[in-house]
Amino acid sequence: MLTLKFRLIGKRHQKTYQLVLQEKRSKLAGRTINHQLGWWDPRLKKGAFKSDQIRFYLDHGAEASDSVWNLLIKNKIIIGKKRPVAIKLKEKNEAEVQTTV
Repeated sequence: MLTLKFRLIGKRHQKTYQLVLQEKRSKLAGRTINHQLGWWDPRLKKGAFKSDQIRFYLDHGAEASDSVWNLLIKNKIIIGKKRPVAIKLKEKNEAEVQTTV
């Protein structure tokens, strides 16, 4: 199954992501089908996407990860409802929460 995923390409403390098409089970640093379908900089909230290619792959059976799906909806490339994305707390924060309760 093919999936649209984010691949980290930025430096330390300057994260930038590439939007790539990969096998669902492959590693993020692994081989990609289509090298670059766009990029996203979360610090500046800017990015560029190849919307025609993204729509083509989604229409032909590719899936998008939850974060990619929500970003594509936000940028009006696709239409639909946003998916819930669970953010994990760090272990220290979980320990502090448990001791205060």
